[in-house]
Parts: sequence; structure tokens; C-alpha cells
Amino acid sequence: MSMKYIIDFDSTFTQVEALDELVRISLENHPEKEKIVKEIESLTNAAMEGRLSFTESLERRVKLLHANKKHLGQLVKVLKKKVSQSFSRNSNFFKKHSDQIFIVSGGFKEFITPVVAAYHIPPENIFANTFLFDFDGNIAGYDKSNPLSEEGGKVKLLRQLNWKDDVFVIGDGYSDFQLKEAGIVKKFYAFTENIERAAVAEKADHVTPSFDEFLYVNKLPMAISYPKNRIKCLVLGEVPAETIDILKAEGYSIRHKKAEVEEKYLKDMGILVAGGGEKLTNKWIEKCTRLKVIGYLGNSKGQVDHEYCARRGIVILDDKRNNRYSSQFIPKRVIDFVNTGSTGFSVNFPDIQLFELAGAHRFIHIHENKPGIMAKINEVFARHHINILAQYLKTNDQIGYVITDVNEEYDKTVINDLKKIPHTVKFRMLY
Repeated sequence: MSMKYIIDFDSTFTQVEALDELVRISLENHPEKEKIVKEIESLTNAAMEGRLSFTESLERRVKLLHANKKHLGQLVKVLKKKVSQSFSRNSNFFKKHSDQIFIVSGGFKEFITPVVAAYHIPPENIFANTFLFDFDGNIAGYDKSNPLSEEGGKVKLLRQLNWKDDVFVIGDGYSDFQLKEAGIVKKFYAFTENIERAAVAEKADHVTPSFDEFLYVNKLPMAISYPKNRIKCLVLGEVPAETIDILKAEGYSIRHKKAEVEEKYLKDMGILVAGGGEKLTNKWIEKCTRLKVIGYLGNSKGQVDHEYCARRGIVILDDKRNNRYSSQFIPKRVIDFVNTGSTGFSVNFPDIQLFELAGAHRFIHIHENKPGIMAKINEVFARHHINILAQYLKTNDQIGYVITDVNEEYDKTVINDLKKIPHTVKFRMLY
């Protein structure tokens, strides 16, 4: 049985509610703009949380728009820049599976179609409402014969389509859950990257903080090797709020502790960001078995054992000068390391500056600086007939740091072979 993937548009495919954005555009100079915007937002949320019928919410919102075709053109430009980050980075998935992906939305084709076209979703796979215009091009209403303009419209539409495939639904609203409640789709995934509606999330088969998470749990190909929402980041000590905000925006699972941290969490932690003055002993770091990088807001000398961390394959990024921009600089360097493998300005690792390479997978191999390791790495690639697109090596007295970009198609057993090379400290598949 084949699969079909239904994706909601507002607050799912895009980060925003399109009608909320449209009224901001159409009422730009209106004296009661903010009041009307808040009213539309309230109507949107009431419908998405199931507190107001979709029919009533839509009708009342459209009456408040005061918009025309010119405003729709401006809206499309805004929405193209507001595609959810995890959808944007997985554009290749949309290209390869375009015949299986459907946009089903209570929004309007006039702005949905031009936005999703860049993701190879064909017009016939877009199910949404349509506006009605007067002779001057002003929005005068919408087609009320469309089932998607009604309460339970998505359920009515899918019953008409009568698909026999396994259908998975990704969305943020009550109307998306109704498809699962009606028993006509296999699973409902509550998408929370942009907004989490508790009343909807608690009813979902799976809460999906990003599209990466959906692809990961369904064993589908994705742009990165591991969903960012599954990367646990411990923020330790007195750390400015803006540092935490930068890390949260990247999508990591954040825990902020100012004192003792339970041992179970230390074992799962991949990132540590510590406030200046925090002492990290070797005994404490030994418990952090998955730790890849420490971002230290200040000078880490004397506070963290640089050589010990290097032997464990843990990169340390700090700010020796205690710069006043450290609260922004350190988390951004941590993110760059996680995303690209760059170790620029590391205090204990070879310095390599890197960029993402499109259409490739990136392997990171950290090893003790012993003769012949590079030859062994490349022997593994040759044995598996893997085409190397780019390769970078840098060493210091302790550590060899090798980045290899390879073709997207490769034998997965190569990963185990790379891990088994003598003197390997840590291996990581980046994306």
C-alpha cells in the first residue's frame, strides 16, 4: 500500500497564519489596525483549538480583511520568506515525493499555490478555499460550496476523495486532528515548530517539533542525520536569556540548571553551554557520554581540562577575553559546529572552518593523532566504492580531525567500519 502525506499550510508549512499577515498588509495605515489584527488572531486560535466552528471563524475573518489582489501579491512575498525552517531544509524530500504530498488547508489557493510551487507540489495536490472578487479586485467573499469552508471540511473532503492509501497528517490545528478522530487517516502528527496548541497536541499520535522529527520516526530520508529537537542541550549556571533564546530558536531540547544536574540527563546531553566561572571537573565530564561540544561564556582555562576533553572528542569553544558579545557569540559558534563541523577558534581542537555542501552527506572522524589513520579512513571509503566529494584534515599534538563529504548514496555499513578504525575517539554523521 502506498503512502500519502497531508500537510496543513498555516502555522505548519509556513511559520505564520496567512490571514493574520494579510490583514496587517491590507490595513497598514488603518487607525484601528491593531484592534482588527488581534480580533482576527483570536478568531484563528479559537477555530484551531476547537473552541469556535471553522465556518464562523472563516466568515468573520474574511469580512475583516479589507484586502484586494494587490495585497495578495504582497502576502505571497512575505509567506515565501516564512516557510518553516524544517520544511525549507528538506526541500529535496518534496522534490522526490511530490506525487505523494498534498496540501490540505482551510486557507486560500490564491496565496498557497505560489508558495508551495517552489517545493514541487503540483497544483492538483493543493486542496484549499478560493476567494471571490468584485469588479475592482477587492476580496468580496469566498466559495461557500467548497467543503473546506465548512466545519469538519477536511473530513468531508477526504471522504469524497476516498483514498485507499495509508494517509499521514501533519498539522497544528483541531481540523487536522479531526481526520484521525474520524478514522480516515492512519496517523496524526501535531506540528509544534511554530506554535503548540496543548488541546491538539495531547490528542496526537506523535508530537512533531519539526518536519525532521516526522521524517526520522518514519525512517524517511532527511536533510540532517538527527532531528535538532532530539539534541539535548544543557545550559549550566548564570547564563543570559539571549543565549538561551538563540539555542531555543535553533530547535534544541533545552534544560537550564543553575545547580545540581541529575546523572540521567548528563548521559543524554549532546551540547553544554556553561556560564563564566562554572567549574567542570573531569569526573563530572566523564558522565557526559554523548557530549560533543562545550560552549563556555568566558575563559575556560582552569575551569575545564582542555586536554581531557580533546581525548574524549569534546570540542571546547570559549571567549578568553570575556567579550560583552559572548552571550551571542558562543551559542552561534556552538550552532555552527553542530551544523557544519566547524571548529573555528576552538581552544582544544584543530581549527577547521567549513560550510555545508549541498547534495552530500558529511562524516566527522575524530581520532588520536597517530600515523596512518588517514590512509585507513580512505581505505574504508575505497572498499565501499564511495565517491569522496571533499575532504579536510587537520591535527594538533593530540587529535586528528577529518571531515569527509560523500555522495548521498552509500552503503550504511561504512559507518561501522569507520568506527572500528584503531585509535578512533568519536565518529559522527552530520547530515
